[in-house]
Amino acid sequence: MVRDKAVKVVLVGSPNVGKSAIFNYLTGSYVAVSNYPGTTVDISTGHFKYGLQRFEIIDTPGMYSLIPLTEEERVTRLLLTRQLSDVVVHVVDAKNLRRMLNMTIQLIDAGLPVILNLNIMDEAQNMGMLINIQLLEKMLGIPVIATSAVNKAGLEALRKAISQYKQLQPSIFKLNDELEQAITKISALLTCSYGMSKRITALLLLQGDTMVLNSAAQTEKAWLKIVAVIDCLALKNKNNLAALVAIEQQAIIDKIVANVVRYASFERQPFKNMAGWLGKITREPLTGIPILCLVLYFGLYQFVGKFGAGYLVDYINDSVFVPIINPVVVMGANAYIPWEWLRSLVAGEYGIFTMGFRYATAIILPIVGTFFLVFALLEDTGYLPRLAMLVDAVFRYFGLNGRAVIPLTLGLGCGSMAVVVTRTLESKRERVLATFLLSLTIPCSAQLGVVLALLSHNTTIVTIWSAYMLLVFASVGWLSAQFIPGSRSAFYMEIPPLRLPLVGNVLKKAYARMAWYFMEILPVFIITSILLWAGDCSGILDRMICYIEPFMAFIGLPPAAAQAFLLGFFRRDYGAAGLYDLAVAGKLTDAQLLTAAIALTLFVPCVAQLAVMVKERGLVISLTMVVVIIMIAYGSAALIHNVLTLLAIGR
Repeated sequence: MVRDKAVKVVLVGSPNVGKSAIFNYLTGSYVAVSNYPGTTVDISTGHFKYGLQRFEIIDTPGMYSLIPLTEEERVTRLLLTRQLSDVVVHVVDAKNLRRMLNMTIQLIDAGLPVILNLNIMDEAQNMGMLINIQLLEKMLGIPVIATSAVNKAGLEALRKAISQYKQLQPSIFKLNDELEQAITKISALLTCSYGMSKRITALLLLQGDTMVLNSAAQTEKAWLKIVAVIDCLALKNKNNLAALVAIEQQAIIDKIVANVVRYASFERQPFKNMAGWLGKITREPLTGIPILCLVLYFGLYQFVGKFGAGYLVDYINDSVFVPIINPVVVMGANAYIPWEWLRSLVAGEYGIFTMGFRYATAIILPIVGTFFLVFALLEDTGYLPRLAMLVDAVFRYFGLNGRAVIPLTLGLGCGSMAVVVTRTLESKRERVLATFLLSLTIPCSAQLGVVLALLSHNTTIVTIWSAYMLLVFASVGWLSAQFIPGSRSAFYMEIPPLRLPLVGNVLKKAYARMAWYFMEILPVFIITSILLWAGDCSGILDRMICYIEPFMAFIGLPPAAAQAFLLGFFRRDYGAAGLYDLAVAGKLTDAQLLTAAIALTLFVPCVAQLAVMVKERGLVISLTMVVVIIMIAYGSAALIHNVLTLLAIGR
C-alpha cells in the first residue's frame, strides 16, 4: 500500500549545474509547471515512488546564495524557508566545488535537511580532479552523492539517498570570535521563526539581507537591541560586515577543499584542448565578434531565414496546404456543413482551418522550430554565457549587463517567453529596459524568418534593414537608460566549459519549446480567425481597414497592407505571414517591402506578449511602452519611405 503523504524534496543550486537533468531523471515524464503563489515565477513539480513511499520533487530557479538578488532567487529562498522540505538536495558542479560550497554551508547553518550532490563528475575527473567523497561527507556532516547526469551515473544512488534520508550530525562552522559573539547575542534576542535556524538568521542580518531585515524590523520586540549589536560590529569593521563574513566563510571552504580535493597528472584529450581554446576566443572582442557574426549568419540568416522561412515554409505551405489540405477541407465543409456561416468560419477566407491553422502550422511553426533548434544547440554547447561576457561592455551603454543577452536572444524565438525570462535580471530598471527593447526592436523568429526570406533577394535592402534595426536598438536603448532611474547591477555569471552538444538534449529542448510555443499560438490564431471572420461578416473589419489605409498611404504602402498591420496586432508573426502573402502576390515593390518590414518589426507587441508585459511590468508601464513604440514605428516607416523616394531606391 502506497503511503498517502508525499515526502517533499527540493532541488537547489546555481544555474548550469544540471538540476533540470536530475529532476527529469527522478520524475520521468510527469511534470507540472506552475507559478509560486503571489509571484510570476515558474516552478516545476514532479513525483516518483520508491517502495511504498511517494516523493514530490520541486525544481527551483538557479541560486548562488541564500541572499537573493533576483525575483527568481527570492522565490527559491521562500520555497526553502516556507515549504517545510523533508529533504533539500544541493546540486553543485563538482569541478567548481570551492565556489559552490558556500551555499552548502549556508543550508547547513539554516538547519535544513541537506544532501550534497556533486554533479558533472565526468568533467571533474577529465580535469584530473579527485574528490574524497567519504572525507567530505565527514567534514560537512551530511550525505554526499557523486553523479554525472549526462551519463546517468550515480543517479540511482542519489534516488536511494533521497528515499532513505537520515539526518546526520551536521557540522557547525565557527567564524572568528567577534562574529560568533554577535551571532550569539542576536540569536538570544530573536523571538520569531523565519523558517530557518537562529544562527543563519543572525548571519543574514549581519550581512544585510533585506528579506530578513524587513521582517525582523516589523516583528521583533528587541529590534533596536539587535540593530545596536549589528551597528557596533559594523563600526569596528568599517561597515564591511558582509565582506567580513564572506572572508571567514571562504577560509573555512578553502580548508575543506584543501583536505578533500587532489589533482592527478593526466593527459588532456584533443577536444579538451580545443574546447579551452575556443572558450577563450569566444569571449575576446577581437575574435568573439567575428564568431558571433558567423553564428548569426549561418544560424539565423541561413538556417532560420533561408531554410526555415524559405524552403520549409514554401514546401509545407505551397506544396502541402494550398494544393492538397485546404482543398480537401473546403470540399469536406461544402459536403458536410449545411450552414453557410459555419462553412465560411471553418474553410472561408478567414477560416479557422484555412487561415488560422495554416498560418500556425505551415508558416510559423517551421520558422520557430528551426530557431529553437539553433538556440538549443548554442545553449547545450555553453556558448550563451560566453556571449553574455562578450556583449557586457556594449550593454553597459543601455543600462544593462551581459546577463540581459539571454532574454534578448530568446526574444528572437518568442517575445512572450523572453519577457518572462527577464525575471532573471536583478533590478526593476533592468527588467523594464529589457522588456522595452524586446517589445520594440527584437522580432520573434517567425517574424524575423519571414522578413529575411522576403528581403533576401536584395542584399541592399537587407543591409539597410539590419543597419536601421541596430541603430534603433542602440539609440533607443541609450536614451531609455538616461531617462529610467536607477543604476546598472554588477555582472556575474557562471561560465561552463564548452561541450560537444548531445543530439538528444538539443532535440528535447527544442521540442519542449516548440510544443510550448505551438500550444500558445494555436488558440490565439484560432481566436484571431474567429474575430476576423466576425469582423468580415459584420463589415467591422472593412471599416477598420479603411481607417488604417490612409496611414499606410502616408508611408507609401498599398491599401492591402492595412490588413497585415491589423493582423500584426493580434500576433506579430500573423502580420508577417500577411506580409508574406502580399509579397508572393507581387503587390509590394522592394522599397515598399523595406518600409513594411521596418514598420512591422518595430510594431507594437502582439496580444500574447502584451498580456505577459502587463502581468510582469504592470498596466501603466506596458501601455506607455505601446504608445512610444507606435510613434517610433510609424515615424521610422515615414522616414524610410521619404528617403527611399528621394533617392529613387527600390521602385
